[in-house]
Amino acid sequence: MMETLFENLTSGSMVFLIRQTLIYAVPLMVVALAGVYAERSGVINLALEGIMIFGAFIGVLFVRLVQQWGWFDAAKAAGDWVSLQGFMLMTMAVAALLGAIFSLLLAFAAINLRADQTVGGTALNLLAPALVLFLIRLIANQNTLQMATGDSASWFMIKKSMFGYGRTDEVGFLFDTFVNKVYLATYVCILVFIILSILLYKTRFGLRLRACGEHPQAAATLGINVIGVKYLACMICGALAGMGGAYLTTCYSSTYTDGIVAGRGFIALAAVIFGRWSAGGILLACLFFGFCDALQIRLQVSGIDIPYQFFQMIPYVATVIVLSAIGTKQAGPKANGQPYRREQR
Repeated sequence: MMETLFENLTSGSMVFLIRQTLIYAVPLMVVALAGVYAERSGVINLALEGIMIFGAFIGVLFVRLVQQWGWFDAAKAAGDWVSLQGFMLMTMAVAALLGAIFSLLLAFAAINLRADQTVGGTALNLLAPALVLFLIRLIANQNTLQMATGDSASWFMIKKSMFGYGRTDEVGFLFDTFVNKVYLATYVCILVFIILSILLYKTRFGLRLRACGEHPQAAATLGINVIGVKYLACMICGALAGMGGAYLTTCYSSTYTDGIVAGRGFIALAAVIFGRWSAGGILLACLFFGFCDALQIRLQVSGIDIPYQFFQMIPYVATVIVLSAIGTKQAGPKANGQPYRREQR
C-alpha cells in the first residue's frame, strides 16, 4: 500500500497538486485576511463561514442571471474569452459588495448594540444557510442552485488552446502548472490579498485600524473615529469573505449545494491564529491547509484501498492538530472582542 501511495504522489502528480493547492488555498487566503481585518480592528468575526455561504450563493446566482440574459452564449460564440473572464470578475465583485452589506448585521450588533460578538457571529452562521436555502427554493424550487448552462470549467477556465496550442501539444512545466487549466480569479484574489495586506500593515489607515484593535480609547484621543474604522473593517471583512465564497462556485464548483463551504470559514479562522494575525503567516498557513485539501483529493483517486472518508478528514485533522499545538500560545489584539464605549478610559 505504501508503494502505491508513493507512486501516486510522485508520478505525474506534481502539476495537479500545485494547481489544486492554489485552488483550495486562495479562498482561504482572502477569507483569512478578512478575519485579520476584523480582529485587528477589535471585532471577532466568527461569521466568516456564513458570509462565505452567502457569497457562494450570490456567485452562482449572478452567473445564472447573466446566462439567462444571453451574454455568455454571445461571448462564447464570438470567441470573446476576455468578456467571459470579465463576467467572472463581475460575479466576484457583486459577491464582495453583498458580502460587505451582509456583514453589517454583525457590525451593528457588535459595535452599536455591544452584543456578544461570539453569539452574533454564530447567529449569522445559522442565518446564512437557512436564508440561502429559502431563496433557492423561491428561485428554483429545489435545494440546489446551478448555472443555467455549462459549468465553471467550460466558461471560465484558461486553457492552452487560448494561446494557440493544440490539445496534444506539449508545454513547459511552469506554463502547464500556472497558465493551463487555471482560473483568472485565482491570480486576481492573490493580487487583492497583496494589496490589502500592504494597506493593513504599511499605510496610515492600517496603523489606525490596528490601533483600534489594541487600545480604542487611546486611538480616540488622537482623533481617530473608532466606530467608523470598525465599521469599515467589518465591511472589508465581509467583502473578502463574500469574494472567497463566490470563488468556490465559479472556480471550484458550478453549483451551490448545502455544505459547499464545508467549514472553510472556520479553517480560515484557524489560519489567522496559525499565522499570528500577519499576512505572511496566514499565507503560509493557507498554503499548508490548501495542500492538505489537494492531497486528500489526490489520494481519493489513487486506487488505495482505504475508505475515501478517511482522506476527506485530512484538512480538518490538520486544523485540529495545528490549533492544539499553537492555539494556546498565541494572543490576538488586546481589545479584540471587547465592546467599545466612548466614555470608558
